[in-house]
Amino acid sequence: MTDDVRKHEDPKPTAAALRRPDAGAHAAGVGKSSRQGGRPSVKGAARHRLVIGWLFVLPALAFFCAFVVYPLVTAVQYSFYRWNGIGASTWVGVDNYVRVFTDPELLISIVNALVLIVFFTVIPVAAGLALATLIRTMRPGPCATIARTVLFLPQIIPLVAAGIAWSWMYAQTGTINTILDSVGLGFLAQSWLAGFGTALPAVGLIGSWVLTGLCTILLLTGIGKIDASLYEAARLDGAGWWREFVTVTLPGLRQEIAVLVTITVIAALSSFDIIYTTTKGGPGTSTLVPGISIFRLAFTQSEVGLASAFGIILLALVLLAVLPIQLLARERD
Repeated sequence: MTDDVRKHEDPKPTAAALRRPDAGAHAAGVGKSSRQGGRPSVKGAARHRLVIGWLFVLPALAFFCAFVVYPLVTAVQYSFYRWNGIGASTWVGVDNYVRVFTDPELLISIVNALVLIVFFTVIPVAAGLALATLIRTMRPGPCATIARTVLFLPQIIPLVAAGIAWSWMYAQTGTINTILDSVGLGFLAQSWLAGFGTALPAVGLIGSWVLTGLCTILLLTGIGKIDASLYEAARLDGAGWWREFVTVTLPGLRQEIAVLVTITVIAALSSFDIIYTTTKGGPGTSTLVPGISIFRLAFTQSEVGLASAFGIILLALVLLAVLPIQLLARERD
């Protein structure tokens, strides 16, 4: 009976059955799919990072498109029309651009902006280099900290407040004339912002005062990144302070100087706040700049098309002034 039961039991699997290829392939497939399911592919991870990056960029990109790209495109469109901002517009083609280059008053504003580059760029950068070099030689302590604070203070003052304060100082009975009287130079005292020959330099000096602190702090930071061994090598070679400045400091500050020149040139060409609060473009057209002209054309004379064309020309002027500086800095690197 026991033998009958054994005969009816299932036979044991043979070695060939254990080595069936279909079973092995199925097992390998299961293992492979499980490993693929547990770890995402490289392309999937890259796509995920790309999506996350765009999610971070989209809010800023939306604001940029809404407040920069769209107004720029609209200004280009308006520049080809004669429009007062309310009524119907008339297509005039490039007539608005021709008027900008043929109107003496508008041309004077461009020339004044170019003159302001001397006060907004050349003077602050040169003064910043001198002050940063001087502060570097000072020992770390309260004096150096106070010097940095005082120099950077104009940067945190609103330009409108700075313009009002300096207009009081430039007045006939202001601080400037009082100081001149106290040192025996009272014959030079005058109303600085009311003179045709002194108004533009007086306004330019306000810009120099505002931007010198920024230039000094940025250049001082750049000097701190220069390898100290370069200065030691220059001293061992017998270099004086001027040769040390020319051969070590200036080459090491090339990038910082390029950034400062770019920022200050843009500030000069697009200046508005200081001039509007001090002279409003006067006397006459002695301090008239493109920003004031565009404001008058758009909101006083209701010539929106001409104002838009002047704005586009100002943008092109800024690019023409800034792009060569950036390209030159990159080529030297």
